[in-house]
Amino acid sequence: MSNYLQKLSSILILFTFLLFSFANAQSSSSAEPDTSNIFDKIIMDRITVVGAPVWMNQIPGAASYITSEQLKKHSYSDINRVLRSVSGVNIQEEDGFGLRPNIGLRGAGVERSTKINIMEDGILAAPAPYSAPAAYYFPNVARMNSVEVRKGSAQIKYGPNTTGGAINLISTPIPGEFAGNAELSIGERNSNKLYANVGNTHNRYGYLVEALHMGDNGFKQLDNGGNTGFTINDFMGKFMVRSDPNSNTFQRLELKVGYNDQKSDETYLGLTREDFEQSPFRRYAGSQADQIQTEHFQVNARHFILLSDRTDLTTTVYRNNFSRNWYKLQSVEGNNLAGVLHAPDQFQSVMSILRGSQSTDDALMVRSNNRDYISQGVESILGINVETGRINNDVEFGVRLHQDEEDRHQFEDGYRMEDGIMILTSEGIPGTQANRIGSATALSVYLQNKIKINDWTFTPGARLEQIWFRNENYGTDDPDRTGENLNISEYTVTEFIPGIGMTFAATEKFTIISGIHKGFSPPSPGSASETRSEQSINYELGFRYADTLIKSEIIGFYNNYSNLLGSDLAAGGGSGTTTQFNAGKVRVFGIEFSSVLDLAELFQKTTISLPVNINYTYTNAAFQTDFESNFSPWGSVNRGDEIPFIPRHQFNSGVGFSRNDVSLDLNAVYSPQMRTVVGSDSVDPAFSTDSYFLLDASGNYQINSNLSFFLNIRNLLNNTYVVSDRPAGLRPGLPRTFSGGMKFNF
Repeated sequence: MSNYLQKLSSILILFTFLLFSFANAQSSSSAEPDTSNIFDKIIMDRITVVGAPVWMNQIPGAASYITSEQLKKHSYSDINRVLRSVSGVNIQEEDGFGLRPNIGLRGAGVERSTKINIMEDGILAAPAPYSAPAAYYFPNVARMNSVEVRKGSAQIKYGPNTTGGAINLISTPIPGEFAGNAELSIGERNSNKLYANVGNTHNRYGYLVEALHMGDNGFKQLDNGGNTGFTINDFMGKFMVRSDPNSNTFQRLELKVGYNDQKSDETYLGLTREDFEQSPFRRYAGSQADQIQTEHFQVNARHFILLSDRTDLTTTVYRNNFSRNWYKLQSVEGNNLAGVLHAPDQFQSVMSILRGSQSTDDALMVRSNNRDYISQGVESILGINVETGRINNDVEFGVRLHQDEEDRHQFEDGYRMEDGIMILTSEGIPGTQANRIGSATALSVYLQNKIKINDWTFTPGARLEQIWFRNENYGTDDPDRTGENLNISEYTVTEFIPGIGMTFAATEKFTIISGIHKGFSPPSPGSASETRSEQSINYELGFRYADTLIKSEIIGFYNNYSNLLGSDLAAGGGSGTTTQFNAGKVRVFGIEFSSVLDLAELFQKTTISLPVNINYTYTNAAFQTDFESNFSPWGSVNRGDEIPFIPRHQFNSGVGFSRNDVSLDLNAVYSPQMRTVVGSDSVDPAFSTDSYFLLDASGNYQINSNLSFFLNIRNLLNNTYVVSDRPAGLRPGLPRTFSGGMKFNF
């Protein structure tokens, strides 16, 4: 901790020094010239993956941008519901609130979002994106200004994962003048949300402070009572100083500091299929002690300098600290929970204990999954714009030095069940269950050039990842880490990742897009020596059409894996070692379609607005190799078997109505059954999710320019459905939920 405080102090001292230097070196200005907007656009281009909808025609590859206005329509705090509006996104729900999402892109594995790059303001946000990429922390979308999703060839600049794509959440920007926003809502189950921000920019200085609190008692009913919900606190501050836009060398420096904590009474324990049919929101007595507590701290400083009219440099120093302790039921009488709930008739005595019957001492073992994470680094991006005749070159050269680690120091407590209440019978010693540190140091370099020639735009690029992995296993017999039995393994991964994208503006409205690039994901520390990197060659071809009435995109994709990596994650139904293993050749192909239009413009109605959006995804993901694995959802795999939790079809549609001060919005989602284990024949109902149709509704009434009232209804039709049978047993989706409140801005 002292080491960490020293580093944080150094960053703050450096920032203060630079702030003082700017304040004394630059002349003040009472009125900010409009040229500052040009610099802001350049900065956004360096830290965003899409930028804004107006820029998308020149993007070589599928791209989606969810605006602030779109996020405000339904006031979603669940990232799963937000991303339903983006084609090509695969989602496996888990807790109904989206607190620990499982997201994949274009058939890349969904387990804890390990195969995609999750970023906040262009900075990697997973707790340890190289050494332990499972995203037990995800930036809270309830405080975000916009969300970007990037797929295809041009996303190789983001790394380290380059197969599926990147999701970048853009936080609330510092306002250009004194302004603030507040939102208060309450709902069923004592659900509550309180959000507020305030900020200002005066001359060359700006700030923003932001606070969010959310809570819910939970929709599951624990045997003998108790909360099954969560509470979240999230705070963020930004401070900015910039030089006069008319100075010889424009510079901008921003410091961002954030803190997040969460307490969630959540479990890995689900239900048997028979119990789900009788009482889908039940939670067994055996999960009453389960709870996860997390704490996240982030600090970063970003400096931008315009070196010349055509050259700029953006440098970011960042650090994220994340700690989590998920105290949850691990086994009953030594039996794996997933196996018990899939075959309850074979484990009747175990099931009776889970339901609250008497047991012996230490019959229930509850594991303290205590882990600490560090993610830190420095990244510089040099942008150069060069024009030679009719050819425009927009070059980016980026270098990132990154270090992260995961520290596991876990133990198990023993309990007995007595009259439906769990009684502690033995206390574990920290370090006696898992006692290891996995770390990674990565040097990443990329070069990309957007070449515009008349109506053609070519974007060739290449990325180099040099990663040094280290795993220090102290062993469960050395909880004090004396090093008596220390086992150290080290290895290095070097990967060259090329790609090229192309767009052709056939007309002012019609653009053809295509691309090819190499996909890559590194193996995590602790994996077997024969484990190779995940590699694929990925292709896409499609078009965009945009006019004043309709904007549409259709893209076909084909991902050809020479080696897919599987991950033994407890969240995915595995044993929880988190080690990765070779899964051989895999083929993923599909089609993505999205379209938005305003029906009111079609009928030339100027007093109302009728926006409509539609997106559809078809995905076929199948193994091309026979192999055996110890990962229970896969097990014995045969060529042609489909990957679990990748639905063939997905559909999402939204429609809105607004007139004067009233607006109504509906969002519909359809998802078919998904396999929960590998297979090639018809889906086995015993090993699948349910097909479901969800309808969300929101209404808003604007009292005046500063105040509005709203009502939200999630799952309007109150459908009950299975979203997953992992980690252990069936899990339900969110039931119909009402909430309402007010929004205020100034």
